[in-house]
Amino acid sequence: MRRLLLFLMLSVAVCASAKTYDLVSPDGKVKVAVEIGEAIEYSLSYDDEEILAPSRIGLEFKGKPLSYSVRKVTRRTIDQMHYAVVPVKARESREHCSELKIAFKGNWTVVFRAYDNGVAYRFETSFNDAEVYVTDETAEYVFAEDNDVYWANEKNPDFITHCEAFFREIKLSEIVREQYAYLPVSMKTPEGTRLVITEADMFDYPNMFLFGGDGQTLDAQYPAVVLSYDMRTDRDVTVTQKADYIAKTDGTRTYPWRVMTIGDDRSLLENNLAWMLSSKECSDDISWLRPGKISWEWWAMLNVYGVDFEAGVNTDTYKYYVDFAAEYGLEYILMDEGWSASTMNVVEPNPELDLAEIISYADSKGVGVVLWTLWTPMMKDMEGILDTYRDWGVKGIKIDFMQMCDQNMVNFYEDVARECFERHLLVDYHGAFKPAGLQRKYPNAMTYEGVYGMEHDKCSYDISPEHDLVLPFTRMVAGPMDYTPGATINATKEDFRERWEHPMSQGTRSHQAAIFIAFESPLTMMCDSPSNYYRNHEYARFLASIPTVWDETVAIEAKAGDYLLMARRNGDVWYVAGLNDWTGRELQATLDFLGEGEYEAEIFSDGVNANRWAEDYRLERVKVRKGDALPVKMANGGGWAAILRPL
Repeated sequence: MRRLLLFLMLSVAVCASAKTYDLVSPDGKVKVAVEIGEAIEYSLSYDDEEILAPSRIGLEFKGKPLSYSVRKVTRRTIDQMHYAVVPVKARESREHCSELKIAFKGNWTVVFRAYDNGVAYRFETSFNDAEVYVTDETAEYVFAEDNDVYWANEKNPDFITHCEAFFREIKLSEIVREQYAYLPVSMKTPEGTRLVITEADMFDYPNMFLFGGDGQTLDAQYPAVVLSYDMRTDRDVTVTQKADYIAKTDGTRTYPWRVMTIGDDRSLLENNLAWMLSSKECSDDISWLRPGKISWEWWAMLNVYGVDFEAGVNTDTYKYYVDFAAEYGLEYILMDEGWSASTMNVVEPNPELDLAEIISYADSKGVGVVLWTLWTPMMKDMEGILDTYRDWGVKGIKIDFMQMCDQNMVNFYEDVARECFERHLLVDYHGAFKPAGLQRKYPNAMTYEGVYGMEHDKCSYDISPEHDLVLPFTRMVAGPMDYTPGATINATKEDFRERWEHPMSQGTRSHQAAIFIAFESPLTMMCDSPSNYYRNHEYARFLASIPTVWDETVAIEAKAGDYLLMARRNGDVWYVAGLNDWTGRELQATLDFLGEGEYEAEIFSDGVNANRWAEDYRLERVKVRKGDALPVKMANGGGWAAILRPL
């Protein structure tokens, strides 16, 4: 009894000494309460709905305990504009938030920001130590309700993953502890508030992963630094030794932002917090940066036809791809795995082709060549390989099959972006984790895979219209994703088959067209064979006319997993996309976002028989003005796309 009484007295004393600091977003809806006692806890509400119960956060260092004695508290309002060099969602973004900065004795700080559409926090240190060892970071999410969550089940204890999982919608309480999820993690409260957890400004630090906890709690874990690994193949690793810390890093630095976007499904399509919270672009020359579309040969396995040469990994086939790209105004062709002498020798071309002739021919047509490379040879001789590519006249690389997510691999991504930037090379990260700030700091880091994308239509039934309607509310919140759309062979649910050599997509042709507007990627693949596109000229021309960067994004209507309707602007031209799951529906696109005057709308929509023949579409042109409403009728697995040009 005496021990119990003493425990209760000590607990009361601790609670009495704790101090709470409140933070409110500019519109007053997002409210954060930060409590400092013997640890840091914060709680969160949105529009009077409790989102998070007190949730613990913190950093742990080897041989360096932290003091929770508050030294100074400062507040400020931030209201500034950000301008994107490569605008994925918007050319201009307004950052408007309330900031709370709590500095502790021992030269470390926690910073909270409350936005109208989310909340973020990060740690900062200014230790005298040149280097410190971070052994753990606590990031706890104690949700007030048993939310519905899109969960990517992963199991590898060393966090070896390509981040290409299928999102299952389950309850928080149903998550099995042994199965974790990579970020972003998207969920919905019983009242309908959509939340997405991700991270931003991640440099020299490992990725965050979330595990199920007790009931409605998620807990963060991080890969330990990988000290050694064995190569099972030319690309697959087995970790053989790990450190007892997650990061060896500078004593003075800022740590990644822990971000939670808040709102409804529609507003999430406009949310730009992850990009805004990342480091600003490099100030060097960027005039050479050229976003655009790529004609890609791997989807169709280099199958071209109606030609007078044998298709395959050879000069004539790639020149055929160049001709197609030039005719339709595509900026690049991709030479995927197979162009080089071997996967480990990526500075010597395959003897079956004349790479110098292909690059020269492409250059004469105004088309750039992007080369695939495995990460393993790049790890051994990055500067030598990239110097060779620059000297050859290559315009970029697709680097593939990175599987680790620890601090060393995060630094490798940055090394690739930096070294490519210095050589005026674009980067497409494949077999990769999600973007988390690098794409802003180095705008040549144009896109990431890190998504269960359309290439899996060749071997899976998962890449369905329903899957497509989950991605904008999960993975795309983190940043651009290389989904590789553009199939010409389109199938209903009943007609779809896995076909490796002659692949097809699920859903209608208009669904494919709308993806080019709805999904964000400054480098966007047109995945199908040029021969198929030539036979479908009207469709190919429509796809080729859609840009890959956007000055403005306006969400019209959306429901995660079911449908979306949104508009994007490039210059003075507007592009509107509707995407649908397997349930046909009719929506309405009210054109309040248009400028004054008359526009011509070129509309690519599902044909009257699209429910039975997914390739059936209708192309029409109508005149519209600001405030008009266009009917958006979508078939099962359908889509709707429009280009609105001022007259």
